Amino acid sequence: MNQLGISEKVWDLVNESEKECREVFEEIDKTCEKNSMKVLSSFHKNEITESCFHETTGYGYNDLGRDKIESVFKDVLGSEDALVRNQFISGSHALTVCFFALLRPNDLLLSISGKPYDTLEEVIGIKENPSSLKSFGISYDQIELVENDFDYEKIKDYLKDHKVKVIEIQRSKGYSTRKSITIDKLEKVIKMIKEIDHNIIIMVDNCYCEFVNEKEPVQVGADIMVGSLIKNLGGGIAPNGAYVAGRKDLIALCGERLTLPGEGREVGPSLGVNKQILQGIYMAPSAVASSLKTAVLASKALEKLGYEVEPKYNEERADVVQNIIFRDAEKLIAFTRGIQEGSAIDSNAVVEPSDMPGYTDKVIMASGSFTQGSSIELSCDGPLREPYIAYMQGSLTYPYGKLGLMKAIEKMIEK
Repeated sequence: MNQLGISEKVWDLVNESEKECREVFEEIDKTCEKNSMKVLSSFHKNEITESCFHETTGYGYNDLGRDKIESVFKDVLGSEDALVRNQFISGSHALTVCFFALLRPNDLLLSISGKPYDTLEEVIGIKENPSSLKSFGISYDQIELVENDFDYEKIKDYLKDHKVKVIEIQRSKGYSTRKSITIDKLEKVIKMIKEIDHNIIIMVDNCYCEFVNEKEPVQVGADIMVGSLIKNLGGGIAPNGAYVAGRKDLIALCGERLTLPGEGREVGPSLGVNKQILQGIYMAPSAVASSLKTAVLASKALEKLGYEVEPKYNEERADVVQNIIFRDAEKLIAFTRGIQEGSAIDSNAVVEPSDMPGYTDKVIMASGSFTQGSSIELSCDGPLREPYIAYMQGSLTYPYGKLGLMKAIEKMIEK
């Protein structure tokens, strides 16, 4: 046993797995370098200076740093415009603002990636709520994926028979058992939709996916995309917030829904977080690369132990999430507790499955992170339902991710 209580058996398993992942790691490093170049060139283009760190309060008029941040995000994501605000509480909040900005009574919202993430059920009205889209007379329908890809024929037929205002696509798997959606699949379905009706607004939930590849959704035809700053693009440094990026006219609508019509994005004080948001996106390519390497290593090591994993260590990845399918509630709980014990913050906490707002099943969650709920930091969570999947993601540096994984495996073996 070493200082962290990791046995020689687990140490050898993980180090042996690491050797087999080297080629995959090299590809991750290449993508990291290209995305770092995008960020740095945008910092230079937008002349980011120390004065951009200054805060505004009250209404937030003429916030230079806030406006420069939005210009950086616009460049990096390849969009016409971007709204990046600490007034967004979460990615789900940003998605909600986007829905209410784009949709009006009697409009139709269609998801073509199946049922969205659990926290959006009450937003849409899948689960009754008097403040939902449904309560405002906005209709919703969904088309399931088929064998981890879009049901192209069903989408074609549906669009011929219905007038759809917004199509929503969730790239990451959420708490489902499907694969996450790659940028190539996304590009293919967007091209098909636009050929049928170019007026349909295509909105992409890009949470967990930024900087995993070189391209982002708006660069392959999406009209608008949404993500959280306590995930990939915050780099583990942004304390909260989210972004919406895409067409200029749609971003203007989102700004007016976030604040108020007539003022929109002109208001919204930065309250001292500009430096953290800028430093976060600066570190984001490296943090995403570390998260991907940790996920790849986990996939290889857990597969060696005989567990089902998705994706496999050498498969193409669309996001930073690694599924480990335990088919056993106790093993899911033990592994998640091990991730908590291997974290920097609250390592002494014993995590328990519990009810959480927005979720139907009890959820167990390990997040020993500097920012509450951050999932670009090493974390692991999963609903207590069949087939008992651990959704592991994040790690600010690869060495910490590797050590956290070892603690989780050790805890599970003990159990």
